[in-house]
Amino acid sequence: MTHDKIDFDEFLESLKRRTPGEDAFHQAVSEVVPDLLPIVNDTPQYREAAILDRLTEPDRIISFRVDWRDDDNIVHVNRGYRVQFNSAIGPYKGGLRFQPSVNQSMLKFLGFEQIFKNALTGLPLGGGKGGADFDPSGRSEGEIMRFCQSYMQELHRHIGPDVDIPAGDINVGSREIGWLFGTYRRITNQVEGVLTGKGLSMGGAEIRTEATGYGVVQFLCHMLAEQGDRIDGKTLVISGAGNVATHAAELAIRDGAKVITLSDSNGYIHDRNGLTQEKIDWVKDHKSKSGASLEAYADEFDATWCADAAPWGVPCDVALPCATENELGKDGVNALIDNGCTTIVEGANMPTTAEAKKAIRDADLLFGPGKAANAGGVAVSGLEISQNRQRRTQTRQELADALKDIMQTIHDSCAEFGQSKAGINYTKGANIAGFTKVAEAMHAEGVT
Repeated sequence: MTHDKIDFDEFLESLKRRTPGEDAFHQAVSEVVPDLLPIVNDTPQYREAAILDRLTEPDRIISFRVDWRDDDNIVHVNRGYRVQFNSAIGPYKGGLRFQPSVNQSMLKFLGFEQIFKNALTGLPLGGGKGGADFDPSGRSEGEIMRFCQSYMQELHRHIGPDVDIPAGDINVGSREIGWLFGTYRRITNQVEGVLTGKGLSMGGAEIRTEATGYGVVQFLCHMLAEQGDRIDGKTLVISGAGNVATHAAELAIRDGAKVITLSDSNGYIHDRNGLTQEKIDWVKDHKSKSGASLEAYADEFDATWCADAAPWGVPCDVALPCATENELGKDGVNALIDNGCTTIVEGANMPTTAEAKKAIRDADLLFGPGKAANAGGVAVSGLEISQNRQRRTQTRQELADALKDIMQTIHDSCAEFGQSKAGINYTKGANIAGFTKVAEAMHAEGVT
């Protein structure tokens, strides 16, 4: 074993040889490790304990067959996963997503990011992620329920309230969590907080649905306040139309901002008059209908529908990419800059490409990384775990106050570790703050 200082290019090449074809995972690691190397290279015990090698290798990856019957009694086979990445500071925690594009590389990237995100919350939560390459669009409620039940038939062997506590993610909401939780309970005969994002009747937490979107806007407000600025009067463009996007829009409007776009896979709506709570409620109801396009919003509220496009060319002060990974590229950032945007905050997981991040740095835009800005969801999930353990229910106000405190703490940690002569680098601050906590725990537990 060598304890020599680590060269980034050599480290990344070694990782790629060990994990061929996992481009999404390689991207995530390549964006984080440069910020960590100075610390690792200046800390001999980290190199001796191979902290960086261990941190980029999951504790385990579970892959399994999920077979289920559709409404015509035809058997289908999908592949399910759970990536248990790192549990140095607590049980694995991270969502489940059902999406045709789900594969090992995607889940490793998400699980790796989750390590840092969870550490930033200050809660004792490790990092993990899971899901399946199942496409629920166009499927009946009965078909999706049977898929969830089959998925849990295998997953239940690998999770538990002190081991791994999954949550929802894309296409896995409180309905799906309810079916997963019910199957777990029937199989194990245990009523325990093994899943978060449950409905209130099953021990879920108030504001969990809103938490990620609200947290994004709270983080944005803290960033602006650090600059002596405020959200009131700002014009925002937001991508996406799911929970994160709609609830970010909701709180931004409440705080005095003007939100003028939302989007889906078919295009975006541009509402020059600005969204209102009534309009957001309409979007929530409309998008709850499987496959419903936002195009109908334009006719309903006299707005403009822009098909097969993203909203980055619309003049604004702030952009919140809240849809999906790698949705905002270099051209999108340049369009935002040309149209007056000064601040970008990630609501989705890694929605900004590496080239786009470079363009953001070159233009000296204020940038909030997703691992910090969208940590509100997992923060409230952590609070749900606590209330399940205590067999109690926290009020909406208690949870809202706790979320505010956690987002303030996350901001302050990022600001502390990201200070430089040029200002605050929130990405660097988030990476270092999360890494420091996890690395200390990994070193303290030793190597077998």
